[in-house]
Amino acid sequence: MLNGKVLLVTGASSGIGAEAARLFAAEGAAVVLMARRADALEVVAKEITAAGGRAVPAPGDVVRPDDVRRAVGIAVETYGRLDGALNNAGWATSGTLLHETPDTVFDRIIDINLRGVWNCLKYEVPAMLESGDGGSIVNTASVAGVRATGTVSPYIAAKHAVVGLTRAAADEYGQRGVRVNTLVVGSTRTELMDQVLTDHPELADPFVARSIQRRMATPAEIAEAAVWLCSDRSSFVTGAAMAVDGGWTAR
Repeated sequence: MLNGKVLLVTGASSGIGAEAARLFAAEGAAVVLMARRADALEVVAKEITAAGGRAVPAPGDVVRPDDVRRAVGIAVETYGRLDGALNNAGWATSGTLLHETPDTVFDRIIDINLRGVWNCLKYEVPAMLESGDGGSIVNTASVAGVRATGTVSPYIAAKHAVVGLTRAAADEYGQRGVRVNTLVVGSTRTELMDQVLTDHPELADPFVARSIQRRMATPAEIAEAAVWLCSDRSSFVTGAAMAVDGGWTAR
């Protein structure tokens, strides 16, 4: 589905990002992997190349504009262009009411989940426009981007903003060949989720109770949706908030 394409994946050292990078490569794309943990990123890149794929690590933090600019530059310098991206880096915590949440937690959640997507769009879009062929960008949001899910309020605010930013970008660049969509992701068994459940085991049941399927997704299941949105098979889809949530938002 992705033969010949060049894709950037953020948050690629584990979870949804790592699985998406593996699947993108298996579907024929060259992938540039961005995350803060350079050692873990290198492991994913080596797994992909050992399986016959093309991957290059670009360690960095999406909160830092220069790091994002450099990652996009690595894609263009290494593979000649950028055709798509999965902006997936994120961070959350649970268990505190709004008035009990420290400002430092608010700042970190907004920076990683919202400013990170903003930084990525600012550098990815120009690279796609310069190529003349457009591209497809997928931003990872959450059920928390369309519902109050019980997680911390800054995370809900940030993910709502990601959905809005996605729609705005789709509107601005749709006639220039750049599609922008978001994944409304349900509870997924990632490293981040494992940490949340370790800190707050009482949340295990609530995180699946509102899903029709009554289970968490695997990262690979989310990655499959990202593949389709990054491929030409979704050519008439832009500005969408695509639910990959086991039916949570259907109720």
